[in-house]
Amino acid sequence: MPNLNQLQKKLKTNFKDIEKLRQALIHRSYLNESHQNQLHSNERYEFLGDAVLELWTSKTIFDLFPNYPEGKLTNLRALAVCTGTLAKLASQLNLGQYLFLSRGETKNHGQSNQSILADTFEAVLGAIYLDRGQSAVNKFLQTFLLPTIKKLAKRKVYKDPKSLFQEIAQKQRNITPVYQTIKETGPDHQKNFQVAVYLNKDKIAEGNGKSKRLAQEDASLKAIQKFTLS
Repeated sequence: MPNLNQLQKKLKTNFKDIEKLRQALIHRSYLNESHQNQLHSNERYEFLGDAVLELWTSKTIFDLFPNYPEGKLTNLRALAVCTGTLAKLASQLNLGQYLFLSRGETKNHGQSNQSILADTFEAVLGAIYLDRGQSAVNKFLQTFLLPTIKKLAKRKVYKDPKSLFQEIAQKQRNITPVYQTIKETGPDHQKNFQVAVYLNKDKIAEGNGKSKRLAQEDASLKAIQKFTLS
């Protein structure tokens, strides 16, 4: 069993009810295999965490950037909470090693799957909110997400990521990016899309998201980071 005391230290959050943190780490595949009726997946926590994250991010960038029009605020928020950003934060916190996954999902490297990691980050956030309240959420996100928001704003990566990457690609290589859906998983009510972005035949990056648009934006963001941070 994962040592959740170690995870609490990484999260810089002490839970009053450690079972809330445990539930945030239970992927639905684990339940399908373990047949433990008393357990529940982290999907409800993810639902709550998604809402908490969007509100905190909206208020934070609204206060930080009083001169930004609505369009810039919307695009910056989208980048701050996209699958790629959240998966990276989850990886930094080593959430993958604490996940409860089925043997099949583990064999398929589910612990490093970007979509699963991003969902787990939101589920953990939901658990923090339920256990410790909004003040603990604020402290957690100020520690782990706020630096990323400031970096994105400083690099001016707050335009629509597809438009921005197209500008960069045309300026540097005189090529228009092409997006291709390479994988589609999950039931109809919970689809996950994997999209690759190409410059001619060169695959620049892959992205994940709950819609093709979000997956394309995620791929664009990763492509932008390759071009601007290399």
